[in-house]
Amino acid sequence: MLHTIPGFDRIGEENAFAVLARATNLASQGHDVINLGIGQPDFKTPPHIVEAAIKALRDGQHGYTPATGILPLREAVARRTLTTTGIEISPENVAIVPGGKITMFAAILMFGEPGSEILYPDPGFPIYRSMIEFTGAKPVPVPIREENGFAFSADETLSLITDRTRLLIVNSPANPTGGVTPRAEIEKLVAGLEKWPDVAIMSDEIYDVMTYDGEEHVSLLTFPEIRDRLILLNGWSKTWAMTGWRMGWSIWPDALYDKLRKLAVNAWSCVNAPSQFAGIAAIDGPQDAVAEMMTAFDRRRKLVVERMNALPGVSCATPKGAFYAFPNIKATGWQAKKLASALLEEAHVATIGGPDFGVLGEGYIRLSYANSEENIARAIDRIGEFLARKGNRPD
Repeated sequence: MLHTIPGFDRIGEENAFAVLARATNLASQGHDVINLGIGQPDFKTPPHIVEAAIKALRDGQHGYTPATGILPLREAVARRTLTTTGIEISPENVAIVPGGKITMFAAILMFGEPGSEILYPDPGFPIYRSMIEFTGAKPVPVPIREENGFAFSADETLSLITDRTRLLIVNSPANPTGGVTPRAEIEKLVAGLEKWPDVAIMSDEIYDVMTYDGEEHVSLLTFPEIRDRLILLNGWSKTWAMTGWRMGWSIWPDALYDKLRKLAVNAWSCVNAPSQFAGIAAIDGPQDAVAEMMTAFDRRRKLVVERMNALPGVSCATPKGAFYAFPNIKATGWQAKKLASALLEEAHVATIGGPDFGVLGEGYIRLSYANSEENIARAIDRIGEFLARKGNRPD
């Protein structure tokens, strides 16, 4: 009998992909499935970015690149960081990686081991907890509460830090809630972290441009007092509709950068060359498509909130960022995962049950409004019809 190391028995997954597979299967059977489950923009990658990759291929960019990415792309990330945060960074602290997950994988792998603790948001991106458990570290959830606007509480976060804490993960704008943590709370967190100089921080800022109603994204990179222990996660997937390109970037402190480089050499060698040239075009080229996408997301966001709040037993807080809503379905009487499953199988609307994002996700479902307004309206009609038919007492 084969024996694997215990870590592989602890590893979890991202259920959004399982829901996508089931939705695809139902659609192949002839059902009209509306997918509000998967977290990817429904827009195409802008043409000038695609053309940059094609040109790179035609120009012979077919080989290996440096493990942390080509210098022109790392320089482009540094320019973009200066533009968006006002902070000047060195390209020698930028790493190009095959998707945002690689940054969290690398950071958690560096700091997670049996006996250590890693703090992560709950509800939050499921891979945080999965990778923490994989390393043998103890996952310590930081509650993300609706009554707090789905922002983290600095006081509550700091109260969970112990002498065993090695890494703190924060995410704003946030998946799955759409919450944006205000500057005052972030400042309080940073001030409190002065008492814990050995705790590293990973700030997941993949949705940094995706805020609404004048909300401000506050990058942790703007706090010099923690920069020597801060890992920043970002990438191309959400902002430029490039999920399938598998391209992310991260910014590392000097003390950790070479560790990341060595991990890259051992694990993925480098990111594919033509995509890196597309990444330069995305950052340096016209941003009209990004603005158009955000205008569309804003319209859809308002539609989701209005329509979901009109359903029996449902209340939906207005998301301040990303492209997710996290409606509260407690008054329907349904458990969240059972409701999400029934909506897919019977109403043919794909959503994600809140517990897939953590224990505190019970009582909520996640809707991605990365779909057309027409489809969103049709989907919510179906949800309403389903709830009316089933009532507030699930079978």
